[in-house]
Amino acid sequence: MKGFQLSSREYQENDTLIEINTASKPLVIGQGHCTIIAGPCAVEDREGYLSIASFLKEAGAHALRGGLFKPRTSPYSFKGLGREGMEIMLEARQLTGLPLVSEIMDVRDLDFLYDHIDILQVGSRNMQNYSLLQELSRLDKPILLKRGLSATIEEWMLAAEYILNGGNKQVILCERGIRTFEPYMRNTVDIAAVALVKQLSHLPVIVDPSHATGRWRMVAPVARAAIAAGADGVMVEVHPDPDNALSDGKQSLTPQNFSLMYRQIMDIAALQNAELK
Repeated sequence: MKGFQLSSREYQENDTLIEINTASKPLVIGQGHCTIIAGPCAVEDREGYLSIASFLKEAGAHALRGGLFKPRTSPYSFKGLGREGMEIMLEARQLTGLPLVSEIMDVRDLDFLYDHIDILQVGSRNMQNYSLLQELSRLDKPILLKRGLSATIEEWMLAAEYILNGGNKQVILCERGIRTFEPYMRNTVDIAAVALVKQLSHLPVIVDPSHATGRWRMVAPVARAAIAAGADGVMVEVHPDPDNALSDGKQSLTPQNFSLMYRQIMDIAALQNAELK
């Protein structure tokens, strides 16, 4: 038996499907479904977020992402609106009917986020924050677990094991690139990890090409490669005005580029008999 057990194919042969209730029909994440999570890196203001949320709903996105608490390398960078931004996200969910995805950084925010966010994201910097993972393991809510920027696949899987071991079986793995010697992209996208983890584990796997590459021109090609490699979906950043974004504008798609990427992904997913719903 590998170091990771509950997430392995030996423990469960059939793929885990995660179902999230929405205003219309349930959103299913996992094998046979291609899920598109999209939105700006951070919730910046009400008008801009509601506008992009409405667009993404019409364009076919299945869930809205938005950072409320942002872990930034520099203490002087925009770190999100925090609790103030929650009202904006809740209004967007009411407007679109789409579930919300946002990052949790601190266990002290758990009760607050649990009451409102549909999928709680654990960022790469917190992948091995075992105290946080143990708290999340007690929840009955999906957890999107990003791979650490220097984590091996086994370390990533063992982080998922912390959540599963505590009783929460709703874990979504997210490949977001790893740190290597290559300086031309923000991180190196490990597409092979998608195919390998799908063999090793029954858990859903998605890819975040925005954080993985740090360059908007690379987002669509990497998203296409991810779906072709067997990923169960992608999470991308979309902003109405990337040049003036307060966070990660260089890796954000415009609405027009998102629509183009979506059509391309749809064609690839159709070849693999994955449903875009």
